Amino acid sequence: MTVNEAVKTYCLRLGDDALILGHRLSEWTSRAPFLEEDIALTNVALDFVGRARLFYQYAAELSGGDATEDTFAYTRDVREFSNLLICELPRGDFAFTIVRQFLFDSLALLFMEKLKHSDDSRLAGIAAKAEKEATYHVRRGREWMLRLGDGTNESHSRAQKAVDELWGYTNEMFEVDALAATLIEAGIAVDTEALRAPWFESVSEVLTEATLTVPDTDWAVEGGRRGIHTDDLGFLLAELQFMQRAYPGLRW
Repeated sequence: MTVNEAVKTYCLRLGDDALILGHRLSEWTSRAPFLEEDIALTNVALDFVGRARLFYQYAAELSGGDATEDTFAYTRDVREFSNLLICELPRGDFAFTIVRQFLFDSLALLFMEKLKHSDDSRLAGIAAKAEKEATYHVRRGREWMLRLGDGTNESHSRAQKAVDELWGYTNEMFEVDALAATLIEAGIAVDTEALRAPWFESVSEVLTEATLTVPDTDWAVEGGRRGIHTDDLGFLLAELQFMQRAYPGLRW
């Protein structure tokens, strides 16, 4: 695999994470607990979709031919997506959504802070923009974690349940496979394994402040980067890709 092909695959991984998680967030539109939060979740969803577009656009340029961002978002099947499994899980209740976002965004901020120093100037530029968004996302997530964890008995219970259910999905966020290792050595990609300790420290600090318990568990999932997904992704794509599947080539 050439460097360009490896960078393209790397872009698709990051774009898939953003697109799928952005779609999950968009499912809260008109369903959030109150109007202000409805607008806030929709805006965060747009941040993620916008991030996906930037990665897909770069991947399309590296692919050449007629490929566009829409090619990657709307014409690939489930096994061709390489997003982390935590991104595709159903939206769940409000506490589940908030906890997932907090866990993911806490890594995303650390990740973008490193990626903006990539030797690939295009990736560095995308990361510089995403870092600003991730900073806001983490601040917002922390505030909600404190409100839910140290709130009512009901909110605390739901937040702790979400932490317990999601914890085993976080290990996959730090995996470094052969492709990532090659790009790390070339100064292009981020060594996510090196981010595990600072992520755990920052997340544990917030969980403790929110009176939530860090799970003591050793179960972990994997496979998303290799195209091995839950059934949930298939249902998500059936909705996300319907218009392009029904009307191929349709453009607004």
